[in-house]
Amino acid sequence: MDRRRFAIRTYGCQMNVHDSEKLSAVLDGAGLSPTPDESQADLLVINTCSIRDKAEHQLYSDLGKLRQWKAERPGRLVGVGGCVAQQVGDRLLGRFPQVDFVFGTHNLRRVPALLRDAAAGRRAAWIDEDATRGRFDLPLARVEPAGGPRRRAFVTVMEGCDMFCSFCIVPSTRGREISRTARDIEAEVRALADAGVVEITLLGQTVNAYGRHDVRRGRAEDAGTMPFAELLARLDAIPGLERIRYTSPHPLFFDEALIRAHGELERLCPQVHLPVQSGSDRILEAMRRRYDRRRYLGIVEALRTARPDVAITSDLIVGFPGETEEDFEQTLDLVREAGLVDSFSFKYSARPGTAAAGLGGEVPPEVAQDRLERLQSQQREQTLAYHASRVGERARVLLDGASRRGGGQVMGRDRHNRVVNVDLTPGTTAGPGDALDVVIVGATPHSLLGRPLAAGNSPDPR
Repeated sequence: MDRRRFAIRTYGCQMNVHDSEKLSAVLDGAGLSPTPDESQADLLVINTCSIRDKAEHQLYSDLGKLRQWKAERPGRLVGVGGCVAQQVGDRLLGRFPQVDFVFGTHNLRRVPALLRDAAAGRRAAWIDEDATRGRFDLPLARVEPAGGPRRRAFVTVMEGCDMFCSFCIVPSTRGREISRTARDIEAEVRALADAGVVEITLLGQTVNAYGRHDVRRGRAEDAGTMPFAELLARLDAIPGLERIRYTSPHPLFFDEALIRAHGELERLCPQVHLPVQSGSDRILEAMRRRYDRRRYLGIVEALRTARPDVAITSDLIVGFPGETEEDFEQTLDLVREAGLVDSFSFKYSARPGTAAAGLGGEVPPEVAQDRLERLQSQQREQTLAYHASRVGERARVLLDGASRRGGGQVMGRDRHNRVVNVDLTPGTTAGPGDALDVVIVGATPHSLLGRPLAAGNSPDPR
């Protein structure tokens, strides 16, 4: 008898992407088979994001359309997980009769039981917070999915956030900070490396806060944690691993040891995604970010001293309540002074239960949109200038597959996490998971253009 098939739609951050990978492993262990084709699925799970209202509205639009999907085949089931599920809970069941079960961010392990109940006609929501490390005890995602062997993998090191920035709903949807043991993290990374993974990205809502509460209380050894820089050094020594990244850090937890690590650890990539949100001290204080622009720029300078070629990217919000044109100009100035290689920028979106939602002083939508466009225009210019400065350099590119540019090109990322599109020379064959030595021959605002230095490829993606 064929196994029932499932598909997962994923919205949001890398943590959500990795949660979907974990959920896929959970469902596989429960006797279901993954399919990339939703029309062939018996179960569809939507893994949601609520960091901005646009993502939440996308879910409601999706659910409205799924009435027809369920009606096409008797017995089909729909589940909703992730941050909106954690935020809204069983209200989703009341509003959308086509939803069969709901599970929160801490409840991936509960999905098989929810699925069995749903198949028996019992709809339920499970959004209890799990403050134990047991929530990390999940099967590893497949290292050899249908699309071919993985060379990259996400690894969760901590979850939750204790920062309570005034604009952010994450502490409500992800809970308080909790760190995995270093032993478990190291074991997972070793297993991935043994299976052929060469690049890992360490994940956490404030990833460089890893172990901080245990360290501060003098109980890190008993708890099995350690300062984040020490964890990086331990992972750097694992044979077979070639690239280490992490996201997203908080500027408050950038200490001297972490900055030194960027100059000392061979496998730690020369790229840091360092969210700043605003360049105005007044707005940063209203956001409860707990640093000012001088502190942020000091971290940037220290990172470049430790690793001169480091590529720094960031997150930025425009139109925060009370933001003036002067505040916004300070953000533009910080982007220039920090020399940001790239950034993700968004208009402020009020989220329920956050302190900023009640601040007043709303920025008119058309003003916020104008500021967003001006910021993104400046960033495109800076990104293009950075890419142009790389022309003539050699780079090692770990390939993902065919380029979206078409024309027979392949694409991947270099150690600076920049997209490189490569024209394969005659006699050069390469595919997902391979690594190519290239020379950078061109630049666009979105990617680098590369040409292979020699025919063939290599498994060494440094």
